[in-house]
Amino acid sequence: MTDTIPEIDAIGLLCPLPVLKLRKRMQPLEAGDCIRLIADDPASIVDVPHFCNEQGHELVSSHEADGAIVFVVKKG
Repeated sequence: MTDTIPEIDAIGLLCPLPVLKLRKRMQPLEAGDCIRLIADDPASIVDVPHFCNEQGHELVSSHEADGAIVFVVKKG
């Protein structure tokens, strides 16, 4: 059984587009579901945690990989 989570490729998109894409893709998810966002906009380092805090979601992890930031967010 594979444990794959939906992924959003926001490479090349500038603020606020990565967070707007994240918000839209999270709407149909059930509470507790996770989604991965890959972004290279430096503002996303601040924007994604702020979005999670404001909307009641959990930022499970974030790390840099290949010049991008990979966020895993759990729907609250």
